[in-house]
Parts: sequence; structure tokens; C-alpha cells
Amino acid sequence: MHGTQPDQPAAPLRTSLIRAGLAAMVIVCGLSLRWYGFPLGLPAFVVKYGGSLLWATMVFLLVGVCLPRLSRTQIAAIAVVIAIVVEFSRLAHTPWLDAFRLTTAGALLLGRIFSPWDLVAYLIGIVAGIWLDSRVTRSRIAPRESELNSEAAGSTRE
Repeated sequence: MHGTQPDQPAAPLRTSLIRAGLAAMVIVCGLSLRWYGFPLGLPAFVVKYGGSLLWATMVFLLVGVCLPRLSRTQIAAIAVVIAIVVEFSRLAHTPWLDAFRLTTAGALLLGRIFSPWDLVAYLIGIVAGIWLDSRVTRSRIAPRESELNSEAAGSTRE
């Protein structure tokens, strides 16, 4: 058969690139919220838990970048495990880990203080990541109906 080719062979790469772009936008939003949230007069609750929500959305998207062939449910499960491990790692205190947490990168990546409310924000962020990913990747990757019709018409020719 001359028309046998894998369905959308570039789809995983395209999906990863889209997710990487979304992750970059989420990172910019998260950093902006953390750096400019208080000067703009946003409540501490919004700055703190909004940042946690965006962090979890970023984790979901980055897992999706690395593992584009997994389903959103599988990506979400991995992101939840990462979020839980990171949150509970805040209960572990070693000199090198505490020193890293005092850096800007350490505070942004790992946080400093354990909070069960962060787990709630992470779950909401992962759900937001699923929603965002489903809206953007579906509209960008799914072939248009007109393309499908033209391919079907063209495949009957020998």
C-alpha cells in the first residue's frame, strides 16, 4: 500500500514544542506574579498560592514536553507525584538542601516551608494544565476536516 505511513509522525515533536512554549509563558506569569504581585497590591494569598498553582502547571507542561506520547492522565499522574515529593521534601532538612532553598532558584523550584494548602494549589494547577494543554494542542495538532477530506480524496488515486 502506497499510503501507509504513521499517523502524524511529527505530532509528538509539535506537541512538545507547543507545551514548551506554554511552559515558558507560565514561567513568565509565575515570576511576574512573585516579583510584582505585592507591589501591584495583590493579596498575599493570591501571590503565594497563585505562584504554587502556576508552578504545578509548569511541572505538568514540562513533563508533557519530556514525554509527549503519554496521555494527559499519565502526565498529570507524574506531575502529581513530583508535586507531592517536592512538597514533602520541605520537611527534610540538611545543610546543603537548606542552603539551596535560601537561593532564589531553590525557593522557586523547591520552596521553603511545608504547607498542605500548597498541595491543593498544585492539584488545581495540574487541572489547569490539563485544560490548557487540551485546548491548545488539540486546536494546533488535530488535522482540519478539510485536510482530512482532501487526503481521503487523494488516497483513492493510484
